[in-house]
Amino acid sequence: MTDLHHRIAAHFEESGRLKLELAELLAAPIADSADLIVQALLNEKKILTCGNGGSASNAQYFASRMLNRYDQERPGLAAVALPADISTLTSIANDNHFEQVFSRQITALGHQGDVLLALSTSGNSKNILRAISAAKDAGMHVIAFSGGDGGELVELLTEEDIHIGVPHEHPARIQEVYMLSLHCICDAIDCLLLGVN
Repeated sequence: MTDLHHRIAAHFEESGRLKLELAELLAAPIADSADLIVQALLNEKKILTCGNGGSASNAQYFASRMLNRYDQERPGLAAVALPADISTLTSIANDNHFEQVFSRQITALGHQGDVLLALSTSGNSKNILRAISAAKDAGMHVIAFSGGDGGELVELLTEEDIHIGVPHEHPARIQEVYMLSLHCICDAIDCLLLGVN
């Protein structure tokens, strides 16, 4: 049992250490992401989010914090979690290809000035790459999360886009940094909209 306790403690230590190491690296793109989202919302645009697996959960969680609230009471903010509609996802995957499950939704729902927040631990998920391409075709802004070396995802981004890269190989650690980063974005959005100190 002691060995298991040490293993668990090591997870906490690695996660905490990684987050501290990345604080300075990620502070600027996180702040830029919050500013981009706020500007879009003030211009009556919306946020579309997407990801696979744990990243799908993070995408849905972020949209829920926008639509409901984070820490402060405020009106709901326009956000749509693309992985949340199971009927649409399975219909597109069944009739076409799984790599189009997000891009077809973006083509239908996305408009110029909207923001796509896309998460991929590898940066190589085909449906995320297609989603980013569809968003750029629609004139949307892109905030992209990726792990490792960024994968193919970074090749699609331009200077107008925001990349939140977690240079780590372990998916669980990457997802933990994603969650903290999303919390920071939510907090920064509240600060910008509500003047929270």
